[in-house]
Amino acid sequence: MTKPEIHSDFWDEDPSPENPFTPSACYCSGYNVYDDLLPNISWVEYLYLMFMKEAPTKQQSTLLNALSVALANPGPRDNSVQAAMSAGAGGSTLASSLIAAIGVGAGNLGGAHEVAIATSCWQKFGTNLLLWQSGFNDFIKQKDGNTSRADVWLPIEHAPGFDPNGTHCAETIIQTLNYLSDISPNNHLAWLREHRTDMEKMTNSPLAMSGVAAAAFVDLGFEPSQAEMLFMLLRLPGAAAHALEQHETGWKDFPFFSDGLQVGVPNS
Repeated sequence: MTKPEIHSDFWDEDPSPENPFTPSACYCSGYNVYDDLLPNISWVEYLYLMFMKEAPTKQQSTLLNALSVALANPGPRDNSVQAAMSAGAGGSTLASSLIAAIGVGAGNLGGAHEVAIATSCWQKFGTNLLLWQSGFNDFIKQKDGNTSRADVWLPIEHAPGFDPNGTHCAETIIQTLNYLSDISPNNHLAWLREHRTDMEKMTNSPLAMSGVAAAAFVDLGFEPSQAEMLFMLLRLPGAAAHALEQHETGWKDFPFFSDGLQVGVPNS
């Protein structure tokens, strides 16, 4: 009888002689995790290794670390964080708070799927401003006339990477773009910084954090699906911290909609 094998392009394990359901050694892209990586690698370097199946360069590691800090806490104004806070305030399980954050933060409006679309645009249009203009026009036409579904997602209704509800680019986004551009090993972030105002005029919308993140993921060499997963993952720490805080304070100290929140006994 042949022994079952676990098939993975980047992961391998030696089964424990005492218990075949637990490993005695684990290998990630050829590196022994608990001998080679544990004492020598950072969290973001390990993330890069798992997703890309090769170790990052120093510049790639620095960029991914800075991007992780920028994305770690979108703040309570963000819809995904508000969802996690609502779950915490309502007394839901801690896991429910994270699931709520992922569910709300996964979509096409500042969410992870928008980052995937924006990353695809970078792959198609590169650093050609005329191609971006044509692509933005296609998204506008899609909003006005096309309601067909290609998959579970409805067509995006605005230029990906830009805020359709904003009036100007937030200072925090400009700071993030400037810093990431200075440390990036590639040129997409720097090109975005140079042409940000031109693209904002094309879209009639300010640059959003999703747009900065997409350019950073492209500079790091990630595919759209990888960017989508990482964007969800990297924003969870802030959602978790806010949910825990709200879980402790409860619904009576919920910071949103307090003037309109009326709690009473229903009429019998």
